[in-house]
Amino acid sequence: MIRAVIFDWGGTLTPWHGDIDYEREWLGYAQAWGVPDPQEMVGRIVTAGQAAWARAREQHTSASVESILRDAGVDPTDARHEAGLAAHLAFWDEHTYTDPLVRPMWERLRDMDIRIGVLSNTIWSREHHRGIFERDGVLDLIDGDVYSSEIPWAKPHPDAFRAAADAVGVAPEHCAYVGDRPFEDVHGSKQVGMKAILVPHSDIPREQQVPVEVEPDAVVQTIDEVADHVERWR
Repeated sequence: MIRAVIFDWGGTLTPWHGDIDYEREWLGYAQAWGVPDPQEMVGRIVTAGQAAWARAREQHTSASVESILRDAGVDPTDARHEAGLAAHLAFWDEHTYTDPLVRPMWERLRDMDIRIGVLSNTIWSREHHRGIFERDGVLDLIDGDVYSSEIPWAKPHPDAFRAAADAVGVAPEHCAYVGDRPFEDVHGSKQVGMKAILVPHSDIPREQQVPVEVEPDAVVQTIDEVADHVERWR
């Protein structure tokens, strides 16, 4: 019996955006520091970020903005960091909007007495993510949320999924997980006994793909279809 549904964030609750310029992502940050060669700083941060995401895929360890900056030789306690971070996050704003189908689908789950959670591999803070959900008018429907930036692990580590189940107060075997990546989301959630729902629309770059033989319990073409499957499983 399913008593909770936990959702991935990027590419699942938000549309997938595959055309991100990762150097431009950090250019505003570097410019806020007023360094003579912002592009050189950008190069160091991008390299550190790529290494952090590679560790997430290979070792299933987490990272944060601050840990990436430290790896790049940038001090996140410097007074210039806050202005730089604001520029970095502003770059992403247009890519963070919640799918308009999410709220009615979550309301339908609530009507079924299903608890709602979020588990995201992210370098951003809990505060920032919850601000996005509040901006988009869905924060009030979330019963528990976990962000890899605040725990030692990243998906598909089983403990990341256990942490999300704990956050919603439901045992993993009574949870379903919804995500757009076969390795991190489907394989990861099924390791702990969750049902897995795949949203197969993200054009994941080849270098981010991890081959895995796993079958989701359901596949949805639009996020609102999640409630149909949960209704059959509850």
